[in-house]
Amino acid sequence: MTQNKKARSMHLVIRTLKAGWHDKDEVMLHAAFQLLVDFVEQEQPDKHIDWSHDNDHVQAWKELRALCRWWTKTRPSRRNPLDNKKIAKPPLRFENIAGTTLSRLVTPDKKKYAAYHLALKQHIRLEQKWREEDQRNLHRLVETREFVWT
Repeated sequence: MTQNKKARSMHLVIRTLKAGWHDKDEVMLHAAFQLLVDFVEQEQPDKHIDWSHDNDHVQAWKELRALCRWWTKTRPSRRNPLDNKKIAKPPLRFENIAGTTLSRLVTPDKKKYAAYHLALKQHIRLEQKWREEDQRNLHRLVETREFVWT
């Protein structure tokens, strides 16, 4: 009974997420690509599947390897401009809103922190580009689903 129960359970360890809270859209992306990496690295489908069987297999294997490379090499090399240690970052300051118990963030001096503001604009632009790239590649991965088995 214990062996049978054990055989039916599966645990997915997502190695690309740090401990702590993550929104489910992020977990979904990382889980899907962890499954791909586990498939390629642990199941070693290149040793068990004839990927030259037909054009569909040839294209699927090419796509799976490209997505795996993107996830393990290209995506981790992304650099956030805000991580530049040479850029002076403004302190977080808040001011009270008159007549309430609320406060608001004080906008830092744009001249004094010009490099930070430029990096922030670049960060926002890159973040959008990266979200779109993640989404495109997740769709590509889903399209290869029928080939991810050994």
